[in-house]
Amino acid sequence: MKPQPVIFIFFGALALHIAGMETGNQWMQYVSKPALMPLLMIYFFYRTANQSSPLSKWILLALFFSLAGDVLLMFQEKIPDFFLFGLSAFLLAHVFYIVFFHAIRVKEGIKAKPLLLLPVTIYYAGLMFWLSPYLGEMAMPVRIYGLIISFMLMLALHILYIRNKKAAPLMVAGALLFVLSDSFLAINKFYMPFQLAGTLIMLTYGFAQYLIVQGAVKYIVSGKK
Repeated sequence: MKPQPVIFIFFGALALHIAGMETGNQWMQYVSKPALMPLLMIYFFYRTANQSSPLSKWILLALFFSLAGDVLLMFQEKIPDFFLFGLSAFLLAHVFYIVFFHAIRVKEGIKAKPLLLLPVTIYYAGLMFWLSPYLGEMAMPVRIYGLIISFMLMLALHILYIRNKKAAPLMVAGALLFVLSDSFLAINKFYMPFQLAGTLIMLTYGFAQYLIVQGAVKYIVSGKK
């Protein structure tokens, strides 16, 4: 299968999953959601197949653990412990994105930008302050997860300083959308369920992963390894 049709199928699967959520059709959700990350993995593999970049494995690992998180969270209502397992899988996905962004920063010789810590710290502190009274026994796991994704975002913001100006905004936008998606999920689960929460979570999540992958492809294929 050529890479471009895979992306059309990816967005078709994303639309199918959202339609399944809005109509309450579980089978549509069960079929579509587990297909999302494998489709991005196939796309990424074909687009970078002729490259021998050490960066590729980190993207594939992040997508693999995202797939694990997707599947586990599908069954959290039947098995509550699956939420924590899914959270752990996504935490590992973010760790691999952290390694990916850090490797680019080192390769490009980008020095640490302490000012980038300020907006990320404000986001993390504000969200944790808001949600903490409602987290209960999940307080520590959620705080740790929030810390990891915040660190991922801070490193992603450093990507704005790379030489490849086509890849940079894609990866940064993807990281921002990933944080937004996780924030929607946390607010909906722990603070108060809100209308169209599932749609917003999946839209931001789907586009987040797509944009990071597209940015990574452009970076790797361009030779900025």
